[in-house]
Amino acid sequence: MTPARRPNFVFIVADDLGHADLGCYGGRPAGFGAVSPNIDALAARGLRFTQGYANSPVCSPTRFALMTARWQYRLRGAAEEPISIRTRGSATLGLPPAHPTLPSLLRDAGYRTALVGKWHLGYPPHFGPLRSGYDEFFGPMSGGVDYFTHAATNGEHDLWEGEAESAGQGYLTDLISERTVEVVRRLAARSAGGAPFFVSVHYTAPHWPWETRDDREVARSSEVSRNIFHLGGGNIETYRRMIHHMDEGIGAIVAALAEAGVLDDTLVVFTSDNGGERFSDNWPLVGGKMDLTEGGIRVPWVAHWPRVIAPGRVSAQHCLTMDFSATMIAAGGAVPDAACPLDGIDLMPVLRGEVERIARPMFWRMNHRGQRAHRDGRWKYLRVDGHEYLFDIDADERERANRAPYEPGRLNAMRAAYEAWEASMPPVPADATVSLGYGAKDMPQR
Repeated sequence: MTPARRPNFVFIVADDLGHADLGCYGGRPAGFGAVSPNIDALAARGLRFTQGYANSPVCSPTRFALMTARWQYRLRGAAEEPISIRTRGSATLGLPPAHPTLPSLLRDAGYRTALVGKWHLGYPPHFGPLRSGYDEFFGPMSGGVDYFTHAATNGEHDLWEGEAESAGQGYLTDLISERTVEVVRRLAARSAGGAPFFVSVHYTAPHWPWETRDDREVARSSEVSRNIFHLGGGNIETYRRMIHHMDEGIGAIVAALAEAGVLDDTLVVFTSDNGGERFSDNWPLVGGKMDLTEGGIRVPWVAHWPRVIAPGRVSAQHCLTMDFSATMIAAGGAVPDAACPLDGIDLMPVLRGEVERIARPMFWRMNHRGQRAHRDGRWKYLRVDGHEYLFDIDADERERANRAPYEPGRLNAMRAAYEAWEASMPPVPADATVSLGYGAKDMPQR
């Protein structure tokens, strides 16, 4: 592959999107119509994964894996579940600038790089997108911000242009979409001269607070200004409209790629950082954000690349967030750093249709509730609150039929495989924190 023919990459990440929120994953239409027609079209013209997972059921740990193509547990900052705005100023809780990343490796290989949207991997002056391989950045640094005021959970303004605060006004989902269109057009014009581009598009949608682009007054309310977790508000229709706004932006981004003449040579990937939250549809999966049951970690994965991926394909390949990062590193001709070998696997044979599946054992751990999980083939080992389970996910993806009492040999083997993997990771630090925005006092739990 010559440098001029190397693909461009647009890596789109939604925030707290449920497995069945999209039409292409069985989601029901909203009162206003189809929720995700543009993402559904990408799936129809590309490859949809039915067994794709996030590296974590909570946002910033998954983003460590996305950025490094490695198990997030290797870095101290990823032990926070998630990184909190309270850690602003910390010199340890973030993505170390010296660590090679997906954008830094691609930039070293000649790519132009940009992040539009959420960072959530530590705060300046010690951490930030421009310190980890991105040429440019526009978006929030923290985990959750109001869509209109752009204030984080502590009430401080959190919208940035590089490392300077941005005075940008408007609905954040639209600002992210509009800026991405501008970046794509600009970088596509330069790519004609041989420089490919990598653009990360990290939406905050459909993360709380529950605001559509018509809900500016909700942002001004005393309830949201006091607590943007918005515990007393929101509903399913508002949530679906928030997804639809994101979907409209994705349609505009794809149209910009087509207008620039680079769509055929661009790998567009869409996913979520973890499973769904309060108003999400995860059916038939159980659980959601913060859980290692399927609803917390199984997420949509759509890959679109007309020159390589045949349209209308569906894959049951098991994969993690870091696998798509490793795939982009390989497809872009970047060279991993020998001191930080990748844990992600290259999915290019699956994208090309050369193989149906690559063996992919997967592991997760959470400080929250002492959770651990291991999926290998159809089987999944799970421990929550000290209780162990064994599920045949192919037969029982709702994880209701516990096979552990009936197959002790398999349970022991999967537990041993998990423990061998965990022994290869740094232990959970004693000072690692779990930050929960709400609990049983706020709403009934699962």
